[in-house]
Amino acid sequence: MTKRELKEVLQRDLERYEGKAPSLKDRLVNNEGWFVYHLIKHIRYMEYHICNKGAWHKLAYFGHWYCYKRLSMRLHITIYPGTIDTGFRIYHVGGFTHIGPDCRIGKNCTIVSGVVFGHKYENSMDEKVVVGDNCYFGVGVKVIGSVRIGNNVTIGANAVVTHDIPDNAVVGGVPAKIIKIKSK
Repeated sequence: MTKRELKEVLQRDLERYEGKAPSLKDRLVNNEGWFVYHLIKHIRYMEYHICNKGAWHKLAYFGHWYCYKRLSMRLHITIYPGTIDTGFRIYHVGGFTHIGPDCRIGKNCTIVSGVVFGHKYENSMDEKVVVGDNCYFGVGVKVIGSVRIGNNVTIGANAVVTHDIPDNAVVGGVPAKIIKIKSK
């Protein structure tokens, strides 16, 4: 990843925040949007420094890692570098949100608090979650096991997804079932 690519990725992320970064005022009043935006920003910088070699990049990586860890503990959000694509947005911090290292989240995806992408079993490292573009995950959604979720999918609150979901589906329930297919 080059510096130009990093700036483009940060710009696309910023567009999901109505085109302007949260301000110092947002930080002073403890607006959760400020913390979430900066968490994602530190993840992007970590990805940039991982892709580049040299002592400066290693040092800068650890600086961003430290800031990421502090924000991660404060917000109860764990997102591994390299798992989310551009335009990622988190609404309503609360509960516990986890995006594991074997997940790939597509462009312009939105999640709400309490969403977990994980393995069925503790040592099952071959399971991968792949999420398409423009997906929405409601409060408390759990995606468990090796699952492929298509583009433009909406998953309702507290659904437990254990199988593949096709494009343009609206899904809900435990276990998750297709409620309808959206018209294109």
